[in-house]
Amino acid sequence: MVREDLRPAAISLEGPEDVGFLRELVGSARFVLLGEASHGTHEFYRFRAEATKLLIEEFGFDAVAVEADWPDAFAVGCFIRGRGDAKDADDALRGFDHFPQWMWRNVDVRDLVAWLRDHNAAAGAEQQVGFYGLDLYSLERSMDAVIRYLDEVDPEAAERARSRYGCFERFGDDPQTYGYATGYGIADPCEEAVIEQLQEMASAVGAGSEPGQTPADEAAFYAEQNARVVRDAEEYYREMYRGTANTWNLRDRHMFETLEGLDRYLSASRGRPARIVVWAHNSHLGDARATSMSRRGELNLGQLVREHHRSDEVLLVGFTSFEGTVTAADDWGSPGHVKTVRPALPESYEADLHELHLVDLAVDLRREPARSSLRPQRLERAIGVIYRPGTERVSHYFNASLSLQFDVVIHLDRTRAVEPLEPA
Repeated sequence: MVREDLRPAAISLEGPEDVGFLRELVGSARFVLLGEASHGTHEFYRFRAEATKLLIEEFGFDAVAVEADWPDAFAVGCFIRGRGDAKDADDALRGFDHFPQWMWRNVDVRDLVAWLRDHNAAAGAEQQVGFYGLDLYSLERSMDAVIRYLDEVDPEAAERARSRYGCFERFGDDPQTYGYATGYGIADPCEEAVIEQLQEMASAVGAGSEPGQTPADEAAFYAEQNARVVRDAEEYYREMYRGTANTWNLRDRHMFETLEGLDRYLSASRGRPARIVVWAHNSHLGDARATSMSRRGELNLGQLVREHHRSDEVLLVGFTSFEGTVTAADDWGSPGHVKTVRPALPESYEADLHELHLVDLAVDLRREPARSSLRPQRLERAIGVIYRPGTERVSHYFNASLSLQFDVVIHLDRTRAVEPLEPA
């Protein structure tokens, strides 16, 4: 279906570096959430990188928060602020050594990290930008980080943490082993131990969950957040096999609560409301209430941010493409490689935007006629770290209302695979 009524509303772009139109759309937004329609597309990463630079340089954004684990992102944050042992941007990304490595260990992210380091080197201490992770998969690494911190500030508390976290030792290094054993009642869970540890740390650093409360210092903030990751990861892996809770919701609530904690910390540190740019997949950032996710009882980060903040404080930016290539795996845990992305199905939003023949374009979905024209539910494509073109309709399409899902959509018609730092 060619949506001719959209043509006047579409902003023609000269490629993924053409981000200047965002100047008219950001306004007073404190949270700009930049999505992606796959975890392996160069143009999505490039556009987000250029948009992030604009937000930092011209709008004074304070932090980049990404769909990555807290300890891995912490190493990047140290590097861009001139701390830690990393020799260069490539070295700062070494922590992303687990599947899918290419999601963060790629050329586009490396180049942005190098830019952030240069930006911070030229900025004053109060204007330096941070880099943070929002995800919860780092159970073992976050436990280690908590103990290392306590070893330095309170050895007795460190021993208590070792004792509590020792509950996980019998399950080895794989948290899914823990989830299987406790979810099926084969072993007792470590739930009480991780809650006790978080409560002790929150009390010690004066960083409870109430708005306005902040940790005594940066190291305490990082450590407490690692304890929070441990608590939420324990529940996530346990419920994965128990089937009594929606693990998608647990994960996205964790990302939202991490973002809120980061906002409180940065706002208190800077003496003004913080401004944060977020990188994550469309499925996390597009309002779930406007998609078939809601019918399954699922929510997401974009929905929660919209629900808890004024509309003028939030800008949700989604991405689509019509065809090209992508770096993706055949199955979870298998190597990533370049795969051909099929042309979008005729009944999809991607096909509609392709038919405008503008190649690359942006549409402000908050204004007419785009809001009404792109409101009826149609198919939308989502590729994660796995791409299965043989079952694409079932595996990668869902129903959505595009104009209710996002505030802005960026359509980059023909895209190519992201370049990993290491060959597959």
